[in-house]
Amino acid sequence: MVGRPSISILMPTHSRTDVIGFAIESVLAQSVEDFELLVVGDGCAPGTAEIVSGYRDQRIRFFDLPKAPFFGYANRNVAMREARGKYIGFAADDDLLFPDHLEILLKGLQAGSALAYSQALWVSTDGISAPFMTNLTADDELATFMERRNSIPASCFLYRADSLPVRDAWPEDVESAADWILWRRIIRENPNQPIFYCRTPTVLHFSAKRMASRYAKMPEFATALDVADQVTWWPAPLRVSVPDGKTEQDVYAGHMRADPEGWRQKIRGATSDLIARLAWEDIQTVRPYLAQVEEKLSATYSELAESLDRANLTISELGRAESEVLEAQNANRILDGMLAAANEKIELQAREIKAMRSTVAWRLSVLLKRVPSLLRRQ
Repeated sequence: MVGRPSISILMPTHSRTDVIGFAIESVLAQSVEDFELLVVGDGCAPGTAEIVSGYRDQRIRFFDLPKAPFFGYANRNVAMREARGKYIGFAADDDLLFPDHLEILLKGLQAGSALAYSQALWVSTDGISAPFMTNLTADDELATFMERRNSIPASCFLYRADSLPVRDAWPEDVESAADWILWRRIIRENPNQPIFYCRTPTVLHFSAKRMASRYAKMPEFATALDVADQVTWWPAPLRVSVPDGKTEQDVYAGHMRADPEGWRQKIRGATSDLIARLAWEDIQTVRPYLAQVEEKLSATYSELAESLDRANLTISELGRAESEVLEAQNANRILDGMLAAANEKIELQAREIKAMRSTVAWRLSVLLKRVPSLLRRQ
C-alpha cells in the first residue's frame, strides 16, 4: 500500500478457517477503502495462511505467530506496534461488518470522539438475529459497563490511536475480557471526549464455536430467542434458515453479497420494526400482565400475612395451653406426693393400731386366765 492508511483493523484468529474468509470479505467490502487489515495468527490452524494469502489485496498484512497465552493478547500487541492508522478498529474472525461500518464510526471520531461504537445484531447458531442496544451515552448503562459487565462485541468499536499513550495497549496478563479492559481504559483516559454511539446495526456478531451455545451464553440474547421461538411476527430478515453443512456466516454473507444496499436497508428496517414491536408488546401486554401478577402477589402476600397472624395467635394459645398443662402436671405431681405421704401415714397408723390391738388382746387373755382363781379365792 502506498502511503499511510487512515484506519488499522485488527483481526486475531486461531481456529476459524471455516468462516474467516467471510469476515475478511466483509472488511474488504467497506465503503471506506483507506485502511489496513492486520490478520494476527495466534497459533492458527493449518490452512489459515492459505486462506488469507488467497485475497490478493495489499491492504492485508498477515502475522503468523506462535500461540500466545490466553486469547493471544500478546500477539495482538505485536501487530499493533506495526499498525500505521490514525484510527484503530477490531474485526472478529467470525463476525461480519456492514459495508458502511467504518464510514459511520469514522464520522463519529472525526467529530471529536475518542471512542466510537455501533449496535450489533447477535446471531444464533440457527440463524435468528436480535439487536443489543447498550447505550454508553446513558449514565446508568455506562456505569454498568464500567463497573459490572460488557455486552458490546469488540467488532463494534473504532477508536483514535492517540487516545492512549501507546498502541500496544492490550493487557497481556489477563485470561479473558482484555477488550473490555481496553475500552474502559480509553473512556477513563479521555473524560472530555464524548463517546459516539451509532444507534443502528453495523455488525453481525455470531456465537463463538468454542462456546457451544446457541445464544453465545448471553442471557439477554437467550430471552430474545425465547420470544422469537414463540411469536409469528419476528421479522423475516432477522430469521434466516441455515441449511445443514453451512455456517450462519456463510448464509448471512450470501444475503449481504447478493444485494448489499437492499439487504442493508431491509435488515435495519426489520431491526427498527422489531425494537418498536418489542416496546409496544412491553407496553400493551407485558407490563399490564406484570401489573396483574403484582396485584395477585400483593393479595397473596396479604392472605399470607393474615395466615401468619392467625398462626402466631394459635402459637400463643398453644403456648398458654402448654403452660397450663405444665402447671397441672406440677400440681398433679404435688398431689401424688401428698397422697403418697398420706398413704405412708395411714399405713403407719394401721400398724400402730394393729400393735395396740395385739397388746390389748394379750392382756385380756391374761386377765381371763386369772379370773377363775380370783373367783375361788372369794
